[in-house]
Amino acid sequence: MSFRNAPLAVIHDVDKDTLFTPEIRAEIDRHVAKYPPEWKQSAVMPALTLVQDHNGGWLSRELMDQVAAYLDMPEVSVYEVATFYGMYDLEPVGRHKVCVCNSISCMLGGSEELMQHIEHKYNVAPGETTADGKFTFKEFECLGACRHAPAVMVDKTYHECVTPESFDKLIKKLD
Repeated sequence: MSFRNAPLAVIHDVDKDTLFTPEIRAEIDRHVAKYPPEWKQSAVMPALTLVQDHNGGWLSRELMDQVAAYLDMPEVSVYEVATFYGMYDLEPVGRHKVCVCNSISCMLGGSEELMQHIEHKYNVAPGETTADGKFTFKEFECLGACRHAPAVMVDKTYHECVTPESFDKLIKKLD
């Protein structure tokens, strides 16, 4: 899905309750409450994360529009955040998201070998989902675990010092 042709600063009249459950709205409101009222847009990242988590791990344009409307901000500003940060996905993903760190520390620790292993054994390139829909493989700029490289995040769980063999064991445990 591409947002290159998205309107630049349009806020549509969107029913703020259409896609958000009362629980999601309450959680977003808890984040909004951390900021002065005029800065409520600062809660855009936690709002996107909550919405993505409740939508099977990805953000549709409609959901991003809902976040923009709920936070009273231009839609394009939400698109900018969602397209800039690697933690957001704008297309459907597999049941599990597998992120391999590609920072210099992880590369020195073996992440290139690990990524090649994943590509060959599971027939999936970075940004793709396996044919069975089991996992989406992503390269991630930094997972912040340089001391124990290479790092891999499966869903929201970090794994360190990952080898091709230990990676295969992780994947085997996924439903």
